[in-house]
Amino acid sequence: MTSLQLLGFGSGGWGALLLLGALITLAVTASALAIGAVLGALVAAMKLSGRPLRAAVGHVYTTVFRGVPELLIIYLIYFGGSSAVTALGHALGFEGFLGLPSFLAGALAVGIISGAYQAEVYRGAYLAIPPGELEAALAIGMSRRLRLRRIVLPQVIRFAIPGLGNVWQLSLKDSALVSVTGLAELMRTSQVAAGSTRQYFLFYIVGGCLYLILTSLSDRVFKGAERQADRSQSAAMIGRG
Repeated sequence: MTSLQLLGFGSGGWGALLLLGALITLAVTASALAIGAVLGALVAAMKLSGRPLRAAVGHVYTTVFRGVPELLIIYLIYFGGSSAVTALGHALGFEGFLGLPSFLAGALAVGIISGAYQAEVYRGAYLAIPPGELEAALAIGMSRRLRLRRIVLPQVIRFAIPGLGNVWQLSLKDSALVSVTGLAELMRTSQVAAGSTRQYFLFYIVGGCLYLILTSLSDRVFKGAERQADRSQSAAMIGRG
């Protein structure tokens, strides 16, 4: 078969499976970013709380999960989680090995890693808020919840978008490591296609190109979100004036 036939959508072609793998990669990355957003926000709040114990716990989280190799974390979540699920199943009367779903394990592992980086992004974004705005809100008696909704969250999101774009790109590349769990994402699909056809150069190049397409499109999305946030902020300042 020719290269075009191997990459096509007809009989014997791998085009559909490669596109499906790319979609699964996007799904893993999006799920991981959502998990990381929750964890990152909580950890950032702990580090900004001013309470030594909470700040120490947050510091340990970001230090560990930014310092330990991503592949090791994926192994720990996948195999450790499977062992925990199996033990729980045996306690409930089930027999045999009960594995943790590959997608869930991958999204959770990459999400935990993403959360460590997002925590620093949110912390930096909060510290970038002009102190005068928070002081003015306190001076007029604005409640904590109202300050959070009207001042803190809009500006944290605005300042965090560039950093979140970098975290997304990092998570997108980390999702390739999830292939070790057997999940048929883009990297795993490229490996299977290359091994089945012995066309290693072709399918690894195509896989790399698909990753570049995903990262390029993602970069445009985040750049657009950044411009929109800047326009909204400018419009808000004009309205106040």
